[in-house]
Amino acid sequence: MAMEIERKFLVCNDDWREQVLSETHLMQGYLASTAALTVRVRLDGGQGRLTIKGATRGISRSEYEYPIPAEDAQAMLGELAETAIIDKIRHRVRCGEHVWEVDRFAGDNAGLVLAEIELGAENESFERPAWLGAEVSDDPRYYNANLARHPFKDW
Repeated sequence: MAMEIERKFLVCNDDWREQVLSETHLMQGYLASTAALTVRVRLDGGQGRLTIKGATRGISRSEYEYPIPAEDAQAMLGELAETAIIDKIRHRVRCGEHVWEVDRFAGDNAGLVLAEIELGAENESFERPAWLGAEVSDDPRYYNANLARHPFKDW
């Protein structure tokens, strides 16, 4: 079974920008989202992806991701997404042995900047960059599926 182990943090300054390896524009929508299951469609640059995630347990959950044609992803975003579309720029930033994903949100979530790190084990250690703010892994407001329903601008 595929497992995602991820920690999420607020970003407290722009120092990460000096270490960007790459960036991509992401558009994603949710076809289904409950406490037990999330089905997401994403346009990542020119590639479509369909992702199915299980319930979050701590910082872990099952995750299955499949490439799909970009045209199908675009159609699903327009026709099937049950919530607003999440629009963000994802920056990949190296710090120590890990590559962080720093997401700068646009649209109704503009002003929100989050950093995520994927780990191989829940207890895996990692270097904490100076630009890392408070951890929000356990705060459901920061889950992308919830940001699609209750955007940052409305907090």
